[in-house]
Amino acid sequence: MRRVLFLLLVLVGMPSAHAACSGIHDFRFTTLQGKQLDLCEYQDAPILVVNTASKCGFTPQFAKLEEMYEKYHSRGLLIVGFPSNDFNQELATNEEIGDFCIRNYGVRFPMTEKTSVVGPAANAFYKQLIEATHEPPMWNFYKYLVLPDGHVYAYSNDMAPESPYIMHRLEPYLK
Repeated sequence: MRRVLFLLLVLVGMPSAHAACSGIHDFRFTTLQGKQLDLCEYQDAPILVVNTASKCGFTPQFAKLEEMYEKYHSRGLLIVGFPSNDFNQELATNEEIGDFCIRNYGVRFPMTEKTSVVGPAANAFYKQLIEATHEPPMWNFYKYLVLPDGHVYAYSNDMAPESPYIMHRLEPYLK
């Protein structure tokens, strides 16, 4: 009987670990360090998403993002960087990007492999962020705050990561 049940589950499809996860959280990425990042594991946490570039005037925001990550990660905040060359300011390889971020800014928050965040080539996650906010990234270091209640907010590249506008929405979700 157990064997029949097992075969049935295999044929029909076992319930996915992501069955309860949907929408904006139903994404998995590979980080610059080759680890898997599953946003479904963070559906009850606030997530600050930032498209990054190593050769941009806003690149010093890496330091503020890392400070914010160190300060609030233990309270539930996930910060995720999405390196992108959509604005022609990113290094060529994932290895170069990772080395640059660690060497210059001590970045420890997760950074995905290089991806596209605007236009037809944008990754599916960014397409959902844009659909939710009606705001595509206008430049590097555009920020999206994804809250556990499903709200998604967009913030311009020149807004500091710990600005009062972001913190006002973020703080109620920190543990």
